[in-house]
Amino acid sequence: MRRFLARLGEALLTVWLLASLCFVLLRAAPGGPFDTEKSAPPEVQAALEAKYRLDRALPAQYAAWLGDVARGDLGPSFQYPDYTVNQLVAQALPVSLLNGGLALLLALLVGVPLGIWSAMRAGSWLDRLFMLFAGLGLAVPKFVVAPLLVLLFAVTLHWLPAGGWGEWTNVVLPAIALALPNLAYCARLARASMLDVRHAEYLAAARARGLSETRLLFAHALKPALLPVVAWLSPALINIVTGSAVVEQVFGIPGMGRYFVQGALNRDYTLVLGVVLVVGVLIVAINAIVDLMRAQMDPRLRDSVA
Repeated sequence: MRRFLARLGEALLTVWLLASLCFVLLRAAPGGPFDTEKSAPPEVQAALEAKYRLDRALPAQYAAWLGDVARGDLGPSFQYPDYTVNQLVAQALPVSLLNGGLALLLALLVGVPLGIWSAMRAGSWLDRLFMLFAGLGLAVPKFVVAPLLVLLFAVTLHWLPAGGWGEWTNVVLPAIALALPNLAYCARLARASMLDVRHAEYLAAARARGLSETRLLFAHALKPALLPVVAWLSPALINIVTGSAVVEQVFGIPGMGRYFVQGALNRDYTLVLGVVLVVGVLIVAINAIVDLMRAQMDPRLRDSVA
């Protein structure tokens, strides 16, 4: 119980530090949410600043915002005056979760079998060809992959829409664009892990007892080979979260990444802080879940996460 409370305290401290750093950096950036090419009358500017508490000193703004967050209120949006940040996050979060979840699922369902298949044929021309394509998948960034997918499947072949949201076809290209780099890394990681496990002494002993390669794979080699893949889920999630900002902009998806980019460009302080706070909580929660999964798969780790 004490260790659980300590880990919970560490998680809360991490989220608080992340949000506080973002608060300071936003205020330090030049410009403001109501700066325009043609300045508004002074009384209008003063009324706007008073409405959004921008006329207060920076510590007072921070204390007021922190108090609102403690009550579950992320504040009003500067860019979307008819909506609160809570409402915008409630609309955007399911979109990003669906897109990111499908991308991660695709990376795992395709990457892990491909990596294991390649490890079982290590040194063959198929293995070398696979490693070549995996390297290309890692080298090409998402802001290149996404437009190429649009050009091929939407513009040239007319199989899928180039953007938008609302139909199941709108999910395909964004999920693939998010998944490809992670799929390549997952496959390479699964291959390297399986190669290490195949040369373990306990597998050599089991093989000497006459067990088939199929039984060796599924009964003895697969579980330890998947441990590095499970540990990789945390950085994979961060990769998907950061990549979603680019992908959602390219495909015009109303997700968290797009709101973050638009909020940053328009100095919508509360919207950016709300997105950072929600994403930070999600990452901390996923890290905890991944630790629990690793502990269930490897008993040696149970004392460290209990």
